Amino acid sequence: MAVTVDVINIGTLSRNRFWEEAPGARVAHATTTLIRDGDLTILVDPSLPAELMAHRLDERAGITPDKIDIVFLTNFKPVHRRGLPIFSDAEWVIGQVEHEAVLDVLNHAMSGMGPGDVNVSLNELNTEFELAGRFKPVGDTLSEHVDFFPAYGATAGSGALLVRAARTVVVAGDAIINRDYLINGRVWERCVEPESARESFSELLEIADVVIPGHDNIIHLG
Repeated sequence: MAVTVDVINIGTLSRNRFWEEAPGARVAHATTTLIRDGDLTILVDPSLPAELMAHRLDERAGITPDKIDIVFLTNFKPVHRRGLPIFSDAEWVIGQVEHEAVLDVLNHAMSGMGPGDVNVSLNELNTEFELAGRFKPVGDTLSEHVDFFPAYGATAGSGALLVRAARTVVVAGDAIINRDYLINGRVWERCVEPESARESFSELLEIADVVIPGHDNIIHLG
């Protein structure tokens, strides 16, 4: 069976600077992508709230959340993972560098809390620890036709997926944020490591025939 790639949800930014918008113009959500490689199903960045995510899977692919085998996050930002709770049967994976960076940040935040901090902050940290602990570092290969590609810069360890189909599809996450940024050769202004982000941006464009950005619809190159 051939590998297929479908956009389940088209993401958007809270503010697109190329549209001369003010901050907070809308609620951001990430693009969610479904990859089917033989009998294996991989869902990338389940961004929508759980109930809406389930509806969108049904509308776009005719499947239920329990049919997802692997959930892959391009990065650990909350906007990329709102729908995680409905995929409890799946294996959750993320880039190793991103995983280590998240745990380091959480440990630092926990150790820095003082006696005057409110309990809800501790509860939130514990929840994030539990969530991060559920993830496993991804290997070089997720399936026969799907490989992990380090795409650092948007976050410390952000990653992309390369899908080797009839054309090479790059599921880029925030390494290529949307069409406007791609056309203008720009990385997202909120990247944590701009130089690494620019390198990732260039490398992915050299490889890709098709790009699925972190917050936009599919883009065919050439």
